[in-house]
Amino acid sequence: MNNFKVLKRPIVTERATTLTERHNQVFFEVEKTANKHEIRDAVETIYGVKVTDVRTMTVPGKTKRRGTSIGKRPSWKKAVVTLKKGDVIDFFATE
Repeated sequence: MNNFKVLKRPIVTERATTLTERHNQVFFEVEKTANKHEIRDAVETIYGVKVTDVRTMTVPGKTKRRGTSIGKRPSWKKAVVTLKKGDVIDFFATE
């Protein structure tokens, strides 16, 4: 699988920012069919950092209502990538 198709987007939330500062972990939304080895290769290739650990989880879709109709959001997969000490991914770099 293409490295740019494995990683869909970084997840930048308050919790993700705190874990980045404390434990050098970065969150990504990834392709549902991607495994840990593909995620590791994609992050190392695209961002030029060393990955020490990858944890993945499938987030179930929520049921939503609008009036009397009921729908369901799709499930998606996210990855928590731990970087080597000293490596940093800065999503808001201005160069």
